[in-house]
Amino acid sequence: MIAAPPWVFTAAEIITICVVAAGFAQSLLYLVQLIFAAMALRDRPPASSARLLWDRYAEIAPPIAVIAPAYNEELTIIESVNALLALEYPEFEVIAVNDGSKDATLETLIEHFDLKPVRRYYDLSVENKPIRGLYANPNVPKLIVIDKVNGGKADAMNAGINVARAPLVCVIDADTLLESDALIRVVRPFIEEPVRTVAVGGTIRIANGCRVERGRVTEVRMPRNFLALVQIVEYLRAFLMARLGLSRLHMLMIISGAFGVFRRTTTIEVGGFSQNTVGEDMELVVKLHRHMRDTKQPYRITYIPEPVSWTEAPESWRILGNQRSRWQRGSLETFFKHRDMFLNPRYGRIGFLGMGQVFIVDVIGPLFEVLGYILVPIFWALGLIASNYALAFVALVFAYGVFLSVSTLILEEVELRRLKRARDLALLTLVAIVENFGYRQIQNLWRIRGYWQYWRKQEGWGAMTRKGF
Repeated sequence: MIAAPPWVFTAAEIITICVVAAGFAQSLLYLVQLIFAAMALRDRPPASSARLLWDRYAEIAPPIAVIAPAYNEELTIIESVNALLALEYPEFEVIAVNDGSKDATLETLIEHFDLKPVRRYYDLSVENKPIRGLYANPNVPKLIVIDKVNGGKADAMNAGINVARAPLVCVIDADTLLESDALIRVVRPFIEEPVRTVAVGGTIRIANGCRVERGRVTEVRMPRNFLALVQIVEYLRAFLMARLGLSRLHMLMIISGAFGVFRRTTTIEVGGFSQNTVGEDMELVVKLHRHMRDTKQPYRITYIPEPVSWTEAPESWRILGNQRSRWQRGSLETFFKHRDMFLNPRYGRIGFLGMGQVFIVDVIGPLFEVLGYILVPIFWALGLIASNYALAFVALVFAYGVFLSVSTLILEEVELRRLKRARDLALLTLVAIVENFGYRQIQNLWRIRGYWQYWRKQEGWGAMTRKGF
C-alpha cells in the first residue's frame, strides 16, 4: 500500500461518508418505490376488458383531443394518423400538428385525407409560433391538421392545446403507437374524480422487435439488439416500479410527453409546455403541482399501468447516449427552475419528498455514484480503506441493482402478465443481471455529460434517428 499523510485519511473518510450516505438514500428511495408499487398493483381494481370499460364509461367519458406533433414525418404520418383515428373512444379528435416540416409531411396529409383550408376559432391561451393554417375534411370529422412555423415539440403541443376544444388533451409523440383501448383506460381517474384529477400518465413500452401492422402492435416479440433489450428492463423499472410507487405516494413528478392526458384548463392556467427546457413534460407536472398548491386546490396527478403506448427505442450507443444526456439535462433544468419548492413547507410532501426525490436521484445521485466508482479503488490502493470494505461496497452496489430489476420483472409477471412466453421472461431476467456490469456505469457517464450540457446552457434535442417500426 502507498503511504499517505493524515489529512488525506480525513478527506477520504468525509468523501466516503458522503458517497455512502447518498447511495443509501437513493437505495432507500428505490426500495420504498418498489414496496408501494407492489401495494398499488395489489390493490388496483380488477382488470376489465375494453368492452366492459366501454359499457361502463361510454356515456360519461369526457371528450379528448389527441395532439400529435410531427416534424419531417412524411414516410409514416399517414399510418400514424390512421391508427389514431381508429382509437376506441366515444368522442375524440386527432390534432396533427405539422411543426414547420421541411419535407412533404403537410402535403402528404392534405393529399391523402383530401383536406381543405378551414376557419376555426381558437384562443392564443398559451405561447406558440404563428399558425399558418388549419386543414380539415367534413368526411373525416375527427381530424384537424395544424400547419405552423417550426418551434419544437413543446411549441407544437401548445398550438394543439390552443386549437383543441375538448376538456382533456392527450399528448403523444408522432411515432407513438397507442393501443386501441388506451384512451378508455387512461380516462378512468378523470371519471372517478373529475374535479380533483388534473393529469394522468400511462405506460410506455418498447416496440423494437414487435410485429407492427397498420399502426398497431399485433405481436409482442423480444428485439435482438442488446440496447433495445436492456431498455425494456429500464422502462419496466421506470414505470412499473418508480412511477407507480410515486403515484401511490401522491408525489409523481413526471408524466411522459410520449403519452399523458391533462385537463386543458389547468394546463392553460400554468402556461402550457415551457419552451426553454428539453424536459418540458417533467416541468409541466412540477408547474401543475406548484399551481394547485399555491391556489390551495385539492388535486390528483396519477399514473395507471394498464393503458399502454409503444415507442421505438434507440439501438445505437451514440443516439442512446444523446437521449440519456438530454433527459438528465431536462431534470436539472426543471429542478433548478423550481428550486424554491425544494424543502419548502408550503408545498408539503411535494416540496420535501417529491423534490427531495428529484434532488437525490437526479441532481446528486449520478455524481456520487460515479465518484464512488472512481474513488473506492483509489482509496483502496492508497490504503485508506480496507479491502473487505471495498469488496463489500462493490458487491452491495451490484447486488442491489440486480435485486431492483428482477423484482420489477416479478411484479410484471405476477400482476400484469404481459410477457406471454417464459423464454422472454428468462431473457429479460438475464439482461436485468447483465446490465449492472458495465451498462449502468456507462449510463451514469452519459448523465454526467448531461450536467456538462446543463452548465454550458446547451439547447436543442440533438439527433434522434430512428429505424422505423
